[in-house]
Amino acid sequence: MILGKVIGNVWSTRKDENLVGSKFLIVRQLNLDYTPKENFVVAVDSVGAGVGEVVLCAQGSSARQTAITKNKPVDAVIMAIVDKLDISVKEKLAEMVED
Repeated sequence: MILGKVIGNVWSTRKDENLVGSKFLIVRQLNLDYTPKENFVVAVDSVGAGVGEVVLCAQGSSARQTAITKNKPVDAVIMAIVDKLDISVKEKLAEMVED
């Protein structure tokens, strides 16, 4: 799974007939402290996410396991909108020491 932030939309007037009605969003990967990484993915939205929201994405064959993406030519899907991350204080301190 990928933790990411929705940074934009992909508009496509012509696409495979199995994808008609699908919404494509650009998701930039995030570190656990919400700082952005360089990587991004275009994912089909299965939960009604929007620009600015933090989301969880699945890729590969797992991306074709939602009701919206089943048996469709999809390599990434947004499957959850993140409300909050709880990170162990111990882990956080270890990261601070490494920096």
